[in-house]
Amino acid sequence: MMKLLVVFGATGNQGGPVIDRVLNDPVLANEYRVRAVVRNTSSSAARILQQTGKVEVVQGDAEDLPSLERVLEGAHTIYSLTITIYDERLEERELSQSKAIANAAVAAGANYLIFSTIFHTTHVSGGKYDKSLRFDCNAEVEDHIRKLPIKSAFLASGPFMKNSHTNMKPRSVDDGTSVLANIIDPNTKLPLINIEETGKYVAAILANPDQFEGKVLCGVTQLNTTEEVVQIMSKNSGNKVADNQLPEPVFRNILPPTMVDYLFDMLLYIQDFGYCGSRTEDLVAWSAANYLATFIG
Repeated sequence: MMKLLVVFGATGNQGGPVIDRVLNDPVLANEYRVRAVVRNTSSSAARILQQTGKVEVVQGDAEDLPSLERVLEGAHTIYSLTITIYDERLEERELSQSKAIANAAVAAGANYLIFSTIFHTTHVSGGKYDKSLRFDCNAEVEDHIRKLPIKSAFLASGPFMKNSHTNMKPRSVDDGTSVLANIIDPNTKLPLINIEETGKYVAAILANPDQFEGKVLCGVTQLNTTEEVVQIMSKNSGNKVADNQLPEPVFRNILPPTMVDYLFDMLLYIQDFGYCGSRTEDLVAWSAANYLATFIG
């Protein structure tokens, strides 16, 4: 009998690649059937999933317990994440929704929970950087899950490379070139991941759940300095891109108001402590070696 994999955020940056990978892997596709949890079953992305004929698409709301009970009925394994909205309810919402999913998973008798986590910047930095609420909330949910009577594993994904088209997009200047504005040292190593790789990391856990139980897999495709990042951008775009370090007030002024404190603290945290803390390079290497041992290519 096939196991039921329930994927939250099924049409988003992480859930979508997870479903795609499972459906297209010859082993996992025969081991798991997929239930995709979405907020709107009428959206174009949800309809595309339905049209595959291989995915059960259901509406679910982490703030509605009866809907959680419904979407988790019969679940064997669950992939859970928080949908971040940068507003005054960020902390309350992320903690309550993720804990609600985890608690409902236990109540439903699920066997395994995979949670998209991040490292606790306030703890790692000794309180120096305490504005990255999204990081800290995810880490606190991870701690909560570890205390529950359910097997679990965790994926800590780095920033998506596709952000270079949005909030990390270089800005054009008068001489026809572009600059990547930031406040961190050009030798800072940024942990980046190709969005499609998310599915491969989760698939590695699904293929070997006992191996990864209780562990954090660092979902980072590569570590690049900001100088290397602008060189890659220049090569791929055919347009010169330069690294442009800005004074704090100037940098803050160009960021979206609802994200300024979070992004500011996040970047400085990565510069001073590393995305995964002092053992970032070792953890990334371990994660890559173990995931590649399961899925090559």
